[in-house]
Amino acid sequence: MAKVSAEVSQRDPGLQPQRTALAWVRTGLAVFVNALIVLRAGFVTAQVFILALGTVLVVASGLSVILGTWRVRHLAAHGARAAPPWMLMVGTVWIAWLACFAGVLSIVSTLE
Repeated sequence: MAKVSAEVSQRDPGLQPQRTALAWVRTGLAVFVNALIVLRAGFVTAQVFILALGTVLVVASGLSVILGTWRVRHLAAHGARAAPPWMLMVGTVWIAWLACFAGVLSIVSTLE
């Protein structure tokens, strides 16, 4: 099994960092767009909690892009075999859940 993955990385040595960079940029952009929608809902409804969630999401989207850049450099230095740190993966999952929660909360708050 290890031989197969070694063959794949020899055939495709340079594309993994680019795919990773694009994934992090897409994630950061999606969270940023969601943050803008949440901020708008917070301003329209004048709810401080929703404004705070939107602000946290704007910061999280910036962190996503920064960590994506770090990840691309890390992959370039250590090869595509380097696994991402578990804290990075857990943080990404929590940011995604927070974005979902904030999006639903902003929709519900504007219906009232």
